[in-house]
Amino acid sequence: MSEQVLRYAAFTDTPHGGNPAGVVLDATGLDASTMQAIAAEVGYSETAFLTPAGDDGRTFNVRYFAPSIEVPFCGHATIATAVVLGERLGEGRFMFHTQSGDVPVEVKSNDHGLHATLTSVEPNMVDLDAADLRALLEILRWNENELDSTLPPKVAFAGIWSPVLAARTRARLADLEYDFDALRTLMTKRGWTTIQLVWRETPTIFHVRDPFAAGGVVEDPATGAAAASLGHYLRAVGAIDPPVTLTLHQGVDMGRPSLLIVHVDDVDRRIRVGGHAVAILEAT
Repeated sequence: MSEQVLRYAAFTDTPHGGNPAGVVLDATGLDASTMQAIAAEVGYSETAFLTPAGDDGRTFNVRYFAPSIEVPFCGHATIATAVVLGERLGEGRFMFHTQSGDVPVEVKSNDHGLHATLTSVEPNMVDLDAADLRALLEILRWNENELDSTLPPKVAFAGIWSPVLAARTRARLADLEYDFDALRTLMTKRGWTTIQLVWRETPTIFHVRDPFAAGGVVEDPATGAAAASLGHYLRAVGAIDPPVTLTLHQGVDMGRPSLLIVHVDDVDRRIRVGGHAVAILEAT
């Protein structure tokens, strides 16, 4: 692999947690097939590819590739990329032009290192078709009576589309074993990038898991785009009282604990998602 690929774990302050992402800081001259091949070789759920945009040195076109597909937006790779840029260019604001829209990211330092907060594109939400719900439950091997009746199934968007299913118990969420090929087929057909499975511990603390079969990955240990979708979903169904900050725990059942902080406003519809990122390996 001739291009320099940085490897960072996002939504964690330790290399052993969070979701690994590849970052290519200068993808000038790389075509889509080459970027796809690099992402497949890296093997992480996403690798971000940047090209400069504008003259300020802090604005970039960004494309995101999973091992098997290109996705329009990826939250954890955005956080990882912003921290990489913050280390090299200093704290402050960066602008990412993505296929889903413009995503500003603010990078600041705290006691645990550099922390990045992205602001999502305009969110949206639609009903989950009853037939799709039945198919999804069958694939996941869940029963309808295992769902939290206070959090109705929906499909939410904040850069990518994600069905949101809420489990009634933490044990149900912990026991995740599904038909990979069937889920991949359904997700591809419906245009869903990930599946946001959640359990509500308190009004503002959630445990989440995200199958990513559409991208060729069984599960993501941290999913920033789906976290933004969840923030909008909770506001839209009246489950929270904005302005509010939510804490999402993800990756625990995978042995890669992640912490995602989600800010939901009562004025600005866009959702902010923040977390740390740290280097795993310097480069290859």
